[in-house]
Amino acid sequence: MSTTSIAPRIFAVKTTGGQEKTVAKFVGDRLEKKKQEGKAPQVNAILVLEAQKSYVFFEAPNAQAVSDAISGFKHVKGMVPGYIQFSDIEKFLVDKSMISDVNVNDVIEIVAGPFKGMRARINRVEPQRNEVTVILLDAPYQLPVTVEVGSIKIVGRAASAAGAAPATAGDTSVPTAAQGES
Repeated sequence: MSTTSIAPRIFAVKTTGGQEKTVAKFVGDRLEKKKQEGKAPQVNAILVLEAQKSYVFFEAPNAQAVSDAISGFKHVKGMVPGYIQFSDIEKFLVDKSMISDVNVNDVIEIVAGPFKGMRARINRVEPQRNEVTVILLDAPYQLPVTVEVGSIKIVGRAASAAGAAPATAGDTSVPTAAQGES
């Protein structure tokens, strides 16, 4: 008899909104109990993504293993047909910091906190603290405010980042015209 191992696949299970962690904990406890009884659980991993509301992902060799693991729980609405490619959820697993994307003089919009909805210009970037100091554009006077990078959305890029070289090339023609006038 030949033993062929089936590569684990990722299956999605639809749950009641806000109950993803409850479902994951329940299924994890159920699998742990099976493991203590001497039965080998077929679900290898359970994944709850903050960005994917109402879904819990299971790594298992087949859909039947996931179906057995989730059966009888009131917050489970059902399984999504088929399996999920790892590349589809990989982008949610890697947390890329936005601090590398922001530059001084970028125009941003504050999306959280007391200044929510206000536009501002970045004055200083503090990568080690994951914060930026901005000058509010909507205020009647210059008001520097320090906010976390997760609380901003980039609206416009700074002129120096967008293409400083063409601006300096255009500046060289201006002194030539001024020299011609003398």
